[in-house]
Amino acid sequence: MTARPDTFPFNSDQSAALLRRVDKQWDDEIVPQLIDYVKLPAKSPSFETDWKRAGQIQLAIEQAQKFVAAQPVKNMTLEIITLEGRTPVLFFDIPGTGTKANGKTVLLYGHLDKQPEMAGWRDDSGPWTPLVEDGKLYGRGSADDGYAVFATLAAVIALDAENISRPRCLGLIETCEESGSFDLPPYLDALAPRMGDVGLVVALDSGAGSYDELWATTSLRGLVNGTMTVRMLTEGVHSGDAGGAVPSTFRIARQLLDRIDDSATGMTRSPVFSAPIPEERVMQAAQAATILGDVVWKRFPWQSCGGAHEFTLPTTKDPVELILNRTWRAALSITGADGLPSTKDAGNVLRPYTALKLSLRIPPTVDGAEAAAEVKRLVENNTPYNADVTFSGGGSSGWNAPAFAPWLTVALDAASMHYFGKPAAYMGEGGTIPFMGMLGEKFPHAQMLVTGVLGPKSNAHGPNEFLHIAYAKKVTAATALVISAV
Repeated sequence: MTARPDTFPFNSDQSAALLRRVDKQWDDEIVPQLIDYVKLPAKSPSFETDWKRAGQIQLAIEQAQKFVAAQPVKNMTLEIITLEGRTPVLFFDIPGTGTKANGKTVLLYGHLDKQPEMAGWRDDSGPWTPLVEDGKLYGRGSADDGYAVFATLAAVIALDAENISRPRCLGLIETCEESGSFDLPPYLDALAPRMGDVGLVVALDSGAGSYDELWATTSLRGLVNGTMTVRMLTEGVHSGDAGGAVPSTFRIARQLLDRIDDSATGMTRSPVFSAPIPEERVMQAAQAATILGDVVWKRFPWQSCGGAHEFTLPTTKDPVELILNRTWRAALSITGADGLPSTKDAGNVLRPYTALKLSLRIPPTVDGAEAAAEVKRLVENNTPYNADVTFSGGGSSGWNAPAFAPWLTVALDAASMHYFGKPAAYMGEGGTIPFMGMLGEKFPHAQMLVTGVLGPKSNAHGPNEFLHIAYAKKVTAATALVISAV
């Protein structure tokens, strides 16, 4: 039997008061801030190479700085730090209060850079055109991850307003996460001596299986990201002349892709892309599957005549296997292409080259650099027809959470029970947050709370990304309770 909220180490009246304060600050301040933030096309450096000239990242971090500076937090220090040639970070330091003032440090993480626009947005909205409708804020970056700096600070403010003792809290808000956080390590090296004994890292940049309980992320897949280019000619040639004599670069690309995964099943072929799944993660997947059921696959916007429930999935409908597929097994996607004219502009020409953007998600414990080297070896060696093939890109390792300390497990269940009436749920996520691996190496003894608001249909990185406001409020209040439990 699940324990009642009042049997957990939080006062029910205080937890309710925290939510009331958080709810008010979200309505009065945070939602208006996020509406302004959505309007900023603060694209990550990988998508806006001249980001400094564009100035949008600077505007985003200055907006966050202004908000943080205006908050009623005692003795807080705040600064924008910019290392030469790097995207900036926002860093704030808030001393602890009460009996926990001299204990562990809590590191609060977020990012302000965004994914590019993508096509397919609603006519009345857009990536930089915020829309609030049915309790959701639509717009690029609202849920991934612009809300984090506002939410984590609101959690601290609510604790202080209710005189609940808490540890020292540091905020580290970067602007390079959507590019793989390649600018972050120098900042971690520079700031680590100032961070003290980090006991908990809080990252609100992950997913939620549903909007009905608090979700803790237990693992994140890694990523090999790069471009495979196949060349056969120096220029295009009439297909009626060369077709049948000169191999199509697209056909060669198809053969090379089949070296990476099986086109019929999607299963990767090389053992380098596989890893044993820990038994604990299998058990957590089973728990999540019990909660979610068919939502695991029905959450996606399937294109079919009769809806997703009327056709056969290409893999399985078993929710446990689907969860493991998207969290602990490799999967290849083609996310972009060059050398292919649009259909309306395409003539009868055998094209000289085909370039495909490969996105290979890899298990959390697979080394990203080794996986990238394996992709390069697979496509560049012994190419069909001696085609000129190159792969340029790199790999980011995933993250597997350290064992949850008993205090953190109790705190997560308590927070979820108070605000959702259900214990916390645990599940891996299929995306990649390189920051978590970096922090894990820098602070190997710290506990990690990775959670977020990217629930069903929230569509991070895609069109019509939205933030579920009511859920975000509860996640904010739950984060406050967990911070107070450190």
